[in-house]
Amino acid sequence: MPGHGHHHHDHSGHCHGEDGHDHSNDITPAIQSTLYSQIEFDRIITLNEAESNSGAAIVKKTWAERLNDHPELESDADEQLLMYIPFTGQVKLHSILIYTAPTSSAPKSLKLFKNRDDLDFSTASELKPTQKVDIPQPVPGAGVFELPLNRAHWNTTTSVTLFFEDNWSDGEEEVTKVGYVGFKGQFMALNREPISFLYEAAANPNDHVTIQGVNGIGGQIMPGQ
Repeated sequence: MPGHGHHHHDHSGHCHGEDGHDHSNDITPAIQSTLYSQIEFDRIITLNEAESNSGAAIVKKTWAERLNDHPELESDADEQLLMYIPFTGQVKLHSILIYTAPTSSAPKSLKLFKNRDDLDFSTASELKPTQKVDIPQPVPGAGVFELPLNRAHWNTTTSVTLFFEDNWSDGEEEVTKVGYVGFKGQFMALNREPISFLYEAAANPNDHVTIQGVNGIGGQIMPGQ
């Protein structure tokens, strides 16, 4: 593979090969629109992880580290994983980025829930998700999958919960492994919200028409008094 134009790739085993694909397009858009700096890593909660804090560790991976073998999130008692990932403010999610090694332990179905910090495996299984996406089966050299989300469903997002429900082993392998999770989208500035709030809080009493004949409203005298 020609060396020029690929100096930012040090994972030679994961490039797509001589397919005419310009890898420079992979790097810049992902960095420009990644929500990495808006994630509250210390508040990430992962249920059924075999190793403590491994869920947070794969989200903490930078874009340059996305194909590294370690750290890796691995499920414990069965194939399901539940991850709660909060943001520092409101975001608009555009897509989720996922990398897994090309094995049958790779996750298959992903349910996403918006702004829910109260889910366990039971409720996540029963509730209708904000969106469900199918994760393609990884093959050697596939790299990171970018799974587009329905943007209309992901405005004003303050947290996302990921429910990896099964994997590509079709029940034969009870361990699910995920190597990298990232998010692309838009961080929302909140500076306009207080303006709206203050306007509502300082509502003009004259805007509220007094209802005649109702006791206690605006000090009105009841008929006959």
